Amino acid sequence: MMISKFKQKIARLFLSSERYARYIGVNIGQGCYISTKCFSSEPYLITIGNNVRIAKNVCFFTHGGIWPLRKQTDDLDYFGKISIGNNCYIGQDVKILPGITIEDNCIVGTGSVVTKSIRKGYVVAGNPAKYIGTTEDFLNNIRTFNCRTKSYSAAAKKKFLMNAPDELFIRKKFIE
Repeated sequence: MMISKFKQKIARLFLSSERYARYIGVNIGQGCYISTKCFSSEPYLITIGNNVRIAKNVCFFTHGGIWPLRKQTDDLDYFGKISIGNNCYIGQDVKILPGITIEDNCIVGTGSVVTKSIRKGYVVAGNPAKYIGTTEDFLNNIRTFNCRTKSYSAAAKKKFLMNAPDELFIRKKFIE
């Protein structure tokens, strides 16, 4: 037991986030980019589809906070599987609770707390995460601000962006 925990700590330190997730039992599809190592104590209950981007500090919870209730009920435990579909983006600092299914083609905004499952093609954000719109609407809206710099070097992109007119940049509305 102690050797197993030591091996896991070494793996957490030295493996990439994706290799670490696979090492501890997370089921991950093809073409993913994983930037977190915050998986629950039951990582084998987490499935991530193909072409999924998971940003830094995303946390997966496969069990709940029943610690104070354990003294009242012998042998109390409950779990929920987490499933993320294909072609999803999970923003930085998102928290995903037990039993969540995120269907294909979804975007979860930075800092969101996902307390309910998310339907295919939805964009959600907030605490708790709420429906914002569809990925199709989001794509249509951001096309207006397409800078077409994906193939630029870092230096060329910086030069372009530093000289671009303000109209090229996305601007958020004020809170009403």
